[in-house]
Amino acid sequence: MMKIERVLFFGTAPIAVPALQALHADCGSEVVAVCTQPDRPKGRKRVLSPSPVKSSALELGLPIVDVERIGDAEEQLARLKPDLAIVFAYGQYLPPRIFDLPACGSINFHPSLLPLYRGASPIQSALADGHTETGLSVIRVGKRMDAGDLMKQERISVTSEDTAETLSERFARMAGEWVPDLLRHFREDLVLWTPQDENLATECGRLRKEDGDMDWSLPAQTLFNRIRAYQPWPGASFQDETGRVIKVQSAVVRDETGVPGTVVSMDQDGPVIACGVGGLQLLHVQPPGKKSMEGSAFLHGHNWKVGVQLPVSFERT
Repeated sequence: MMKIERVLFFGTAPIAVPALQALHADCGSEVVAVCTQPDRPKGRKRVLSPSPVKSSALELGLPIVDVERIGDAEEQLARLKPDLAIVFAYGQYLPPRIFDLPACGSINFHPSLLPLYRGASPIQSALADGHTETGLSVIRVGKRMDAGDLMKQERISVTSEDTAETLSERFARMAGEWVPDLLRHFREDLVLWTPQDENLATECGRLRKEDGDMDWSLPAQTLFNRIRAYQPWPGASFQDETGRVIKVQSAVVRDETGVPGTVVSMDQDGPVIACGVGGLQLLHVQPPGKKSMEGSAFLHGHNWKVGVQLPVSFERT
């Protein structure tokens, strides 16, 4: 039997909150510190705000470590004598002297079917690439990013209605449900580690704001996948004929064809824009300075006609 009484938690994003809550609820463990990113400016007024994990930790009355470089907290964390560390969407590299501190090491939740999509944007990358299946993995934290041995992995189906936001919510719930069982496996010495297949490894980087810029010369299916992948951030957007930036919240692929960027049809559901292959009907959009609206309502405020030509790609000045 292993002693898993003192646990460190590393997390920042909303996806990690249920796992922290489940860990706190475990009667056999104490969360000795919650390590999260420092407060950041948010919103139009750039108000300094805590991370979702820090907000949850404050509600639970847990001790918090929110330094810019986690290596600077080595002595502080070592004094806590942790038995295990759980990491999920922390957003900062853990050096070996940190992830090796716990007696039983550190484990990391990663929302992909590792070794696929190692890196910072696994959910968005799987959606953008059109996958109909993805999953959640738990691995041993090691020197190479997301390359540690697998402890647990489960596949889930991806529907055409799924976005990065809905998948994140599903993975968050899964992680929270897994925590008690993972702790039990450590305590009962039931953990089995499986090496990742390096021949199947792929990587994904951090998202950039310009990743959401729509290019009508691409196939409609590609744009449809990206719209889902980039909700809520960076969002998918295009420029109308006047250069205004229009955000797209949802769309469907249509069979209409034409010169890319051309409005080829309009009906009660919204306009259809020709793409490199097929067309894309805009179901929900958000013009600048306005709330999200249905495609039909958008047409009422725009004097679009069939044949209107939009800029094919983003024209940044």
